[in-house]
Amino acid sequence: MAKKLKSVAVYCGHQYGTDPQFKKDAYAVGKMLAENGIRMVFGGGNVGLMGTVANGALENGGVVKGVSTDDVIALQEPAHEGADMQVVDGVNERKQIMFEMSDAFIILPGGIGTLNELSDIMTMQQIGETTKPLFFLNTNNFWGPLDELIEHMMNNGFVVKTDNYHFYAANTVAELTEQLLNI
Repeated sequence: MAKKLKSVAVYCGHQYGTDPQFKKDAYAVGKMLAENGIRMVFGGGNVGLMGTVANGALENGGVVKGVSTDDVIALQEPAHEGADMQVVDGVNERKQIMFEMSDAFIILPGGIGTLNELSDIMTMQQIGETTKPLFFLNTNNFWGPLDELIEHMMNNGFVVKTDNYHFYAANTVAELTEQLLNI
């Protein structure tokens, strides 16, 4: 029987990116979480894919928890007014709180911050600190180069494939939904 996820963190960019499908998929992910009664936890921003995924959840009756810092809000990501916001002292505290609040993680297209959050979760999985699942939405093969890099690291003996990894890749929101609801 599938485990019912209550809360999922979504990591993604505070920009829209160059492919219009990124924005469409971000909205659809937020909507999907709302429709399935899953609380969305995110970085709290009101711009880019981050704001779009929150809008998708909120406009469809979802519960959205934002976690951000004063510095991030001031520099690049205005806080989303519709989200229940928690402002913390620093990025590391932000990541820890988001991790603790979530049963699983969804990675959408994003930049360096998204890559950092993804790397943290994969590292925790690798060393056995968590078995919380990680889902990639590989919109138009956005994460394909990362998959190639990880395979390259494995082929060169720097990453060992273990049973500790609990991640899934989906090319569409429909595939992601199927995976998320049936883990």
